[in-house]
This record gives sequence, structure tokens and C-alpha cells, in this order.
Amino acid sequence: MSVNARWPALATASAVALGLLAGAGVPASAAAAAPVVTRAGLDPALVAGRGATVDFAEQEAENAAFTGSVIGPDRAAYTLAGEASGRTAVRLAPGQHVEFVLPAAANAITVRYSIPDAPGGGGITAPLAVAVNGKRAATMTLTSQYAYLYNQYPFSNDPAAGLLHPDWWITECGCVPSATTPTPRVDTPFRPMHFYDEQRLLLGRTYRAGDRVRLTASAGAAWTVIDLLDSQLVARPHVELAAANVLLFGADPTGRRDSAAAFDRAIAFARHARLKVYVPPGAYQVNRHIVVDDVTIEGAGSWYTIIKGRQVTLPEPAPDRSVHTGVGFYGRDAAAGGSRNVHLRGFAIEGDVRERIDTDQVNGVGGALSDSTIEGLHIRHTKVGLWFDGPMRNLRVTDTMIVDQVADGLNFHTGVTDSVVRDTFVRNSGDDGLAMWSEKAADARNTFDHNTVQTPTLANGIAIYGGADNIVSDNLVADPIREGSGIHVGSRFGAEPFAGELAIRNNTVVRAGTFELNWRIGLGAIWFYALDRGIDARIEVTGDHYLDSTYNAIMLVSDWGVKDSVAITGVAFRDIRVDGTGTSVVSARVAGSASFANVDARNVGAVGINNCGSFGFKPTGSEFTVTDLGGNDGGGTTGPWLAPWELPNTITCDDRPPVVAPPAPTTW
Repeated sequence: MSVNARWPALATASAVALGLLAGAGVPASAAAAAPVVTRAGLDPALVAGRGATVDFAEQEAENAAFTGSVIGPDRAAYTLAGEASGRTAVRLAPGQHVEFVLPAAANAITVRYSIPDAPGGGGITAPLAVAVNGKRAATMTLTSQYAYLYNQYPFSNDPAAGLLHPDWWITECGCVPSATTPTPRVDTPFRPMHFYDEQRLLLGRTYRAGDRVRLTASAGAAWTVIDLLDSQLVARPHVELAAANVLLFGADPTGRRDSAAAFDRAIAFARHARLKVYVPPGAYQVNRHIVVDDVTIEGAGSWYTIIKGRQVTLPEPAPDRSVHTGVGFYGRDAAAGGSRNVHLRGFAIEGDVRERIDTDQVNGVGGALSDSTIEGLHIRHTKVGLWFDGPMRNLRVTDTMIVDQVADGLNFHTGVTDSVVRDTFVRNSGDDGLAMWSEKAADARNTFDHNTVQTPTLANGIAIYGGADNIVSDNLVADPIREGSGIHVGSRFGAEPFAGELAIRNNTVVRAGTFELNWRIGLGAIWFYALDRGIDARIEVTGDHYLDSTYNAIMLVSDWGVKDSVAITGVAFRDIRVDGTGTSVVSARVAGSASFANVDARNVGAVGINNCGSFGFKPTGSEFTVTDLGGNDGGGTTGPWLAPWELPNTITCDDRPPVVAPPAPTTW
């Protein structure tokens, strides 16, 4: 991987591993800069009509006035800059500040930040002063207790831990440990990640456009990194009078007492009386699952109604092998008939999950929910925001925010059908942001539409594992970090085969394409992976935009062990825009075929098609065939991206081409 000014190379020194790459700051005497509003760190004009419709304005710290220093840009995993929105943030020493100018009236802010871990793990807390127009408005308490994972999957909270899997391939030492070789030693902390968290704050009054919000770091942390500020005008609390109010059933809005039993009583009464359950403003302690079926639960709004709980260790493992429980709203298990007619809206769920234990059911919403809706929730610090185990059908998730998870943002798992996720915003998931996983039964006729996924620290923004007749449309995906990329189509993890049609259309993917540690190659902004079996369904990718891709824009690949037994065939790409690639437009490392029509590219860093096929290097050409259907224009440093001499299956294989960072994307 080449080194250049825009994308510093992956480094192993501990200071760089923590992302402390300093740049020049704005002088302390400088007036607050004019507000620069972005979407996923981009000019909103570049993503118009795509991604979730949100009610906040995003402002990146590096575009504000500050007295600290810039970290980044950097695409490397295990760095603070690499996990920042836009791959750049601002580092503050104690007493330094970032000052934002409000672009519109606001009475609430969200701050995405990072502070150091405790030396032995477990996190620290530190105050952050918030002033508006020079007057102290509030003090936020920042924490790193929900950040910082280390080591190999499924990760550790201990920065000094030895390898969790000494027998795994360790790319950092280039060895394959075995019984005949010493256990490899690695520097600790090994592979630090998941650095960021975010805090929300109601300001207590409405401030005008042009007012200045200053965030000042304290001596409580050696350094504070500010990534961005979201500002918004939050409406007054929603009131529902004709409902079963949880306060009447003993719920405690101060959070001092556990309110789980009161919620159960309110739900039972509401079902009998055919009423909604209303949860008025407050912070309610709930330390276990609330089982829901045939009920509507409505809060005053996610800024006002907060349902939070501690992670509780079970006296013995549950039948599903969970060793903890915690706050969450769960439908009945699908094997017990599931739940239906459940409607959850207008509240926040805040968990207490600080480690990844895959058998734990400590998700914000779970179980099987058919003929149901989830609207206007805010979910953070759970394992997975929303994890659904089917079979189940007809679920709609809308206008929901999922942040700071240790695993997926949302997963349709096992036979979820006829369901929709729309206008949902996912940031800082610890695994796939949005996923359909057809394990044991096919997910079918589902749609992920107009969602935004930012900075998944592991895996992909949006991933489809098998299934039939699903749609991924009009989404915005930005800044995947490692072992995945922007959009992924994978025949893996025991998923059922792809069947029918998979439509991927009108999505924008920016700053994607991570460095795959095991293969030691770069992935595509969109990538197809045949592992368990080949992929031969009808797949059409139409109208996507791939912007500022770190490596390839489009990748089709198999694993070396199955390269001669699987293929990816008949994928059709049409009306695609590629603005900037570090390497190629298309990288083919599998047998099969794809067609291209009206694919326009510019600022391409290497040969347009890197066609290795199955690495047979036969005289007849590559095992992967490219079909030119016309209208494929543009290119980069090596000429037209789809040159006549590359067709239909000319071998153009450069296993690890040098990276040439493109300029920032601009309007087409």
C-alpha cells in the first residue's frame, strides 16, 4: 500500500495507533468560522435525495474554529482519524476548544467524541464545558466506558490481553502459529478500535442561527477528540392522554427504582382495555427484557422518554446461552409463534453493554415481530440495536437512530420477509450497519431504503447474505473501517442461496474500501464474495455512486480455497458514477461474469479493470468475463477505464496495485 499525503499508511507505533496525528489548528484568536453543514462529511449536494431524512444539521469539527490540532485524514484501521467521520477530527488538550456556529435555530446538540481509555481498560470520565455565545450553558460528562475494544474477534476490553486466538493467522507478524512454533507475541494494546461515543444534550432554551457553541476540554482527560456536532430543534414532548400511563402502574421516572414490573402491568392493562401504553418524560430503569405482543408503546419523544438499564449477569446461562440480560423490548420467540401488532415509537433505549458476547440477547429490540412498526426510537449502548429472529413478516422500521453498538446496527436474521427499513440512521456500529442474514431460512422481499450508515468499525455499511427478491435503494454509506466495506453481497455464514432478483440501486458510498488484513488487499466500495457457494441470482446494480474509494469501486472475489469451485455470474451494472478510486474501477478475483452499461468514471488510480479471475492465467484468458454494453466513459491515470483491449476476459492482474489517492469528489 503506497503512502501519500491524503491517506497516511498504517503504522504500528502506539501514538499513531491511537490516531494522534497532529495538524495545524485555527489560532485561538480566530473568530468562529462560518457554519459548514455536511452529510457524512460531504457537501450535501453530492448526496441529494439519498440517505435518511434527519432533523439535525451535521458539522464536522475540522470545519469549525478551534485551538487544538487536526488528526487525519487517515484511512488506516486502529486509528482515531480512521474512525472519524470524514476520516478527520480535532484533538484538544485541556483548556482548548472547538467553536461551532449554529446554521439554524437549535435547542439540542449531539457531540461525537473520544477520550482515552483507563490504563487497565474499563474507561474514564471527563467533563466537557459547553458555552453558547461566551456564557456557560452546561457541562457534559464524557465517558470512554462504552468505547475501546482490543485484540481479535470477538475482542477484549483489556488493553494488555494476549492473543485471544494464538492459532490464527497474525498478519502483523506474518506467521501461522501452530503446535510446533512459539506463540507469536504482539505489541499491546493490540488492534485498538471503537474509539468513539456520543452524548446528547438539551440546552434548555432555543438559540438562533449564528449563535456560537463552544466545547472546551477539561483536565479530566489527557486529550479530547471532537469529531462532529449535530444540532437540532427538538419539538415539545408528545402527550398521550387516552392511554395506560406507566406512572399509574408504579413506574419511576427518576430512574431510582426498577420499573420493569410496572411496564408489564401497564402492558397487560392496555391489551385488555385496547389502549396504548404511554411513557411520559423521564429516565426509567429497566434491567431486563420487556416482552411485547399486540400492544402499542409510545413515549414523549426520544429526547424526553429514556428507558435505560444495567447489564445483569444471569445466575446460570439461559437456554439460548445468554449469560447476561439487560434493557430491551422483545417479541416472543418465533418458535413460540412470535408476536404481532406491536408498535414502538417515540422513546430512547440506552443499554449498558461494554463487551461483545455473541450468545447474549442484550439488544435494544429483538425477537420476532410481525405486522409491526418501530418509529422514532433512539438506541445506543446495546449489543445490536435491532436484531430480529424470524420467521416473521411485515415489519416497518422508520425514523430511528442506532448509535454506539458493539455489534450490528440492525439485522434481519432467518426468514424475515416483506419488511422495510427506511429513514434510519446508524453510526458507530461494531459490525454491519444494516444486514439481511438468510441463515436457515431466506430473507425475502425486504427493502433497505433511504438510510444512512456511517463509520461501522467492523464489517460493512449494508450487507446482504443470501435471500430472494430484496432491494437496497437510495442509501448513503460512509467510512467503513475494517474487514468489510460499503455495500456487501456475500454467500457466506451459512446463508441460504441468493435467488430471484437482488436490486441495488441509487445508493451513494463514500470513502469505502478497506484494507483486508487476511488477504492483504483492498476491497471495493461494493463487493461480492462467493465463499459457501457461487452467486448466480439476477443481481442488478443501477444508479449507484462510488465516491473517493480507497481502493476499488467494484469488487468480485472468492477465497483461495474455493476459487476453482465457485463463480459469480451475470451481475449487471448500469448508470453508475465512479468519482475517484485509489486503484481500479473493477477488481475481479473470481470466475464468472458481469456486464457494464453507462458506467462513467473519473480520477481512477490504476488500470480500469484488474482482472485476475481464478488465478489460472490460462492462454484463453481470465475465468472472469466482462461484457461492455456501451456508454462506459472516462478513466484516470492509465487511460479509459474500460479499454477495448481488456475485453472480454483479458488478464490484467496486478495482485496489489499501488494506491493513487484521488482528489476529493465534486458535483458531476
